[in-house]
Amino acid sequence: GTMVHSKNKGSTFERKIGQELFLRLGFTFKRNLEQSREADHGDLITDDVDFPFIIECKRYAKGNDIQKAWWEQASRAAKSANKYPCVVYKFDHKPIEVALPLVAIAEAFGTTANQFSGKWRTDLDGLAYIAREIISGRNL
Repeated sequence: GTMVHSKNKGSTFERKIGQELFLRLGFTFKRNLEQSREADHGDLITDDVDFPFIIECKRYAKGNDIQKAWWEQASRAAKSANKYPCVVYKFDHKPIEVALPLVAIAEAFGTTANQFSGKWRTDLDGLAYIAREIISGRNL
């Protein structure tokens, strides 16, 4: 049925994002198969404790923007993991997009911005860049 198809589509997408991030960062990401039992862990997990984001992956046929529920889901997961939320999403015939919180961008550039609650939209290169900046800043 369609449910099975969309689940396969989702897992294929998660694997692809994991591979793309590995190419950019050298961290191994794997699909979180505990996902259904523990709702708030993110879709992709890496054993690198320095990685500052939890990643939710969303793959849909139609749409053009991140849905509020996705961001809220990612934010809950990030809070319990003490990381920043990140949603990687793609609609058919559109490029992969990534939503990050502005506070993460601020940290990447060495400032704090707790008063910003907004999101920043970028792509996987942008995510990798911000992650690297945060990690190197924390490891000084």
